[in-house]
Amino acid sequence: MKRWLEQARALDAEDPLRAYRDEFWIPRHTDGETQLYFCGNSLGLQPRRLRAAMARELEAWKTLGVEGHFKGEAPWMPYHELLREPLARLVGAQPCEVVAMNSLTVNLHLMMVSFFRPAGRRQRILIEAQPFPSDRYAVESQLRFHGLDPAQCLVELGSGTDDRLIEEASIEAYLEAHGEQLALVLWPGVHYASGQSFDLHRIAEAARSAGVAVGFDLAHAAGNVPLALHDSGADFAAWCSYKYLNAGAGAVAGCFVHERHHGNNQLPRFHGWWGADPESRFRMSPEFRPAGGADAWQLSNPPILAMAPLRCSLQMFEEAGLPALRAKSLRLTGFLADLVHGECAALLEIITPAEPQRRGCQLSLRVRAGRAQGRRLFDFLHVHGAIADWREPDVIRVAPVPLYNSFEDCARLGMLFSEFAGTQ
Repeated sequence: MKRWLEQARALDAEDPLRAYRDEFWIPRHTDGETQLYFCGNSLGLQPRRLRAAMARELEAWKTLGVEGHFKGEAPWMPYHELLREPLARLVGAQPCEVVAMNSLTVNLHLMMVSFFRPAGRRQRILIEAQPFPSDRYAVESQLRFHGLDPAQCLVELGSGTDDRLIEEASIEAYLEAHGEQLALVLWPGVHYASGQSFDLHRIAEAARSAGVAVGFDLAHAAGNVPLALHDSGADFAAWCSYKYLNAGAGAVAGCFVHERHHGNNQLPRFHGWWGADPESRFRMSPEFRPAGGADAWQLSNPPILAMAPLRCSLQMFEEAGLPALRAKSLRLTGFLADLVHGECAALLEIITPAEPQRRGCQLSLRVRAGRAQGRRLFDFLHVHGAIADWREPDVIRVAPVPLYNSFEDCARLGMLFSEFAGTQ
């Protein structure tokens, strides 16, 4: 393993983004050393600059009170607009198509109010096999809300041969054969369990050709893989901000509504006063006049103390640049994959696609000997200061994040894998 460590240190020395590691608080292990933190796909680390950003908002509240809505460095009334352009660049959208609001599952429900409109034979929703449970719960409840039976109308599509990976061709084939029965396709940008990244343009094109509304859950894609939501033609998308966007546990989520739907007041939508036209919002009129763009889907005034961390994080993405972050991500995850293949193949199988364009940061590692040994390995990693996560029955997920993980982190993780294998 020595050569891997030497190579890692050489790669870190030439990494143009290496300074960003010092921009984050990396938790300490019990021995005082920094953890090998590979859990950014679950909760991103805290930016060091966040303390000052939060202090500014607390000071504004303390000194301005209600006038903070209109005064200060970043008045609260238009605060969500400060996030609009960086969010749009992050997900490949027009600024008017994105808004930061609510949480992910709330946004999915709001989008399904507008875009899941079962009628006639079109009563089904297509999702992926082994979906994240929250998505399944949301979809199932939407079907029941419309008086439909999920046993008949919820379609969970796998590949037919290996449900850990799902080929886009399988989605296209289903849409071609059964599209007239579908009212909505709701698909992930990156599968949470396998780490597979999907061709969203291809999926959206197939859905729209079949006359089916299409939306994307980008929980594991936003801030992780390149996105082009506007050009994809998707009707909507939603994502959380506490994973790769490092905005803190339960952070304010994001939402995309394609501009072709803006101004369509015939589209069903739940209303709240922050979705109203800001020019007339404070006239307190009983008549709802929607704001322009995705803002019309807002309900309540934005939580400033929860938005400040997202604003802080987006500044870092803007500084580093998405192309540079993606380039490092490809090298970092590729380095770890090569190490696992080269040194740990008897212990671990990588179930995430091997092709770099079909994955993001995450590698999902199946422990070949099964659950019992997998749990021992997971516990071994934790005891030695390596933070990953476990997915039943036999998978450990690790995500080397380009903003704060190093090549040496990956080499040291490989050394722990090798050390554990030597004890078996």
